[in-house]
Amino acid sequence: MSIKLTIDGQKIQAKPGQTVLEAALQAGIYIPNLCFHPDLPPLATCRLCVVKIEGMRGLPVSCATEVRDDMVVDTRDEELLTLRQRLMWLILSELPKDMPEKTQLKKVVEYVGVDEILKNFAYKGRELPILQDEPLFERDMNLCILCGRCVAMCQNVREVGVLNYSDRGYMSLVSTAFGDTYTDTQCKFCGACVEVCPTGAMKEKKLINPDDKGEVLVPCRATCPAGIDIPRYVQLAAAGRYQDSLEVIRETVPFPHALGLICDHPCEEVCRREELGSSVAIRDIKRFVAERDNGSWKTKLDITADTAKKVAVIGGGPAGMSAAWFLRLKGHQVKVFEAQPNCGGMMFSGIPRYRLPLDVLNGEIKEIENIGVEIEMNSKVEDLDPLFAEGYNAVFLGLGAPIGSTMKIPGDEDARVTDGIYILKGVSHGHDMKLGGKIAVVGGGNVAMDVARTALRQGANEVDIIYRRTRNEMPADPEEIEESYNEGIKFNYLVNPVKITPADDHIVVTCIRMELGEPDDSGRRRPVPVEGSEFDFNVNMLVVAIGQDYIIPDKFGVDLDRWGSLPIDNETRMTSRDAVFAGGDVATGPQSVIKAIEAGRLGAMAIDRYLGGDGNIYQSFANKDIDDPAIGYSEAFTGKERAHRGTIPVEERFKPAWPQVDLVFDDVTLTCEAERCLKCQLRLQINEAPMPPEAE
Repeated sequence: MSIKLTIDGQKIQAKPGQTVLEAALQAGIYIPNLCFHPDLPPLATCRLCVVKIEGMRGLPVSCATEVRDDMVVDTRDEELLTLRQRLMWLILSELPKDMPEKTQLKKVVEYVGVDEILKNFAYKGRELPILQDEPLFERDMNLCILCGRCVAMCQNVREVGVLNYSDRGYMSLVSTAFGDTYTDTQCKFCGACVEVCPTGAMKEKKLINPDDKGEVLVPCRATCPAGIDIPRYVQLAAAGRYQDSLEVIRETVPFPHALGLICDHPCEEVCRREELGSSVAIRDIKRFVAERDNGSWKTKLDITADTAKKVAVIGGGPAGMSAAWFLRLKGHQVKVFEAQPNCGGMMFSGIPRYRLPLDVLNGEIKEIENIGVEIEMNSKVEDLDPLFAEGYNAVFLGLGAPIGSTMKIPGDEDARVTDGIYILKGVSHGHDMKLGGKIAVVGGGNVAMDVARTALRQGANEVDIIYRRTRNEMPADPEEIEESYNEGIKFNYLVNPVKITPADDHIVVTCIRMELGEPDDSGRRRPVPVEGSEFDFNVNMLVVAIGQDYIIPDKFGVDLDRWGSLPIDNETRMTSRDAVFAGGDVATGPQSVIKAIEAGRLGAMAIDRYLGGDGNIYQSFANKDIDDPAIGYSEAFTGKERAHRGTIPVEERFKPAWPQVDLVFDDVTLTCEAERCLKCQLRLQINEAPMPPEAE
């Protein structure tokens, strides 16, 4: 059933219950308005949307007048145009002359115009303070027109109730209770008030380009290399829907549990909750739901019918295994060739078991095998031609960066000088790496921390970190640095080795002190040697953990760049050789596990397109019914501190089994932590207010 009416001579149809303004806008007929918003009930405060309706006395506001059959509406009568200009003058008469650009108010003023009915009127500003000292948002109530949209959004839609009106008459303004700060009123900082403000009285502190709006307002999701829908899985976890939360993660990555333990969580570094004190523990939430997986997602997997296309994946690390997972889901036959006796790449050989237990890694690799991916261990591929001769249609190179870099300083050929990757790989494969006595580790990344903490577990008496910058510049995860301190590792900052001298039962590491100069290409301040500051450091072994290198056989027939890595086309993900794709560390240089997983996912999409598919590897497992716009009021929300998962006591960490150091949240802690999320994604679901066409 529809209602037929005429607006400005145009016959249109509307739905029962619609207002005249809604019907007009739906038909492409613009009626000026400022207080109307499609997500809010009619407010009728600005009165700019007045119209004439046959048979109705006066000039009703179209935003609050329901349509009826055979209604005849005039929106452009000369009397209406003049009245709107005078109403606009009244609105502007209380505002500063400098109106913010790119606001709805500015656009409506340009469309309607202004009738200067009191030409000698002298504006006297209220000179209200501009509130700039709060997190995320600014408030300048000198620009407020009392449209009421922010109040209605806060009270009726979000149901938080922080905003309301204070005072009366000329002194009336939008405010928090008793004029308190947003923080003191336990505002949820959802940004809905900012989103619907038509004048710029409430605005973001950060400038937002409309093209980048999603990235700025939901930075956790935008920053996640794998594009995991972080707000959705955090919100599902908060609601106690742990399996749904896990399935959201599994839509994008095949290693949710491993990532819950070892991801470098760039999402947390940009979390908007950080502005209120500390970010949400996103990685720990991922681990929690992964450990409660009941496997129901397996029944929802949609594996495309066999395409008869074959793909060889060289390297069983996170990039290769992720590519294999998604390619198999697209119906291709996939075989992984892994040179080592164990699958997982650096997740197996480079990350110690106290961080990533073997049963977790093997369990997730087993799920990849379960969908039909074939894995061949101890299978080193030196030439791609035989693979193509066997009928493989494409190859994905996920070789990683499996060898450690050297310092290239005098004396580093001594057998007691080695690299961090060699040590970690040897320990992971059960070899005695003879890490006794005093060990020094050069570097400031996670590999350096892993080597240092592994050396303690292998029997070292003392472990020192040597790093040429300060702790502030260390690229290692802050929690890894903190736990290294807790375990007794010593840190020597602003120090760099320059020479190795062998002795009978030790080596002498000559170091020079450094000072920080101007920033380099990484954005960190460049370490500069302090002349004449050399000193000696006696150790039994020096482990260098300053970078990683590649092993790419010549017979692969692919071009390398000047760093020895494998450049790929950003669009096709292909190397210089047709049908040969690559991703992960071998293409980008050493990166995080989550970035390698995303590289595998992108590689799978590109290969699927190359093989004639659509490249769409996305699968939806979990319901999307969690985005309730009513977030409600929570006592002490703003000041809630981040929950800490805890760790096992230091004295228990060095048992032979190398127990996991980090503990997992319990149910109560998980809920409390997940509920700290600001639910930033809800703001993107607020509809845009109708803007006028170009000024006439």
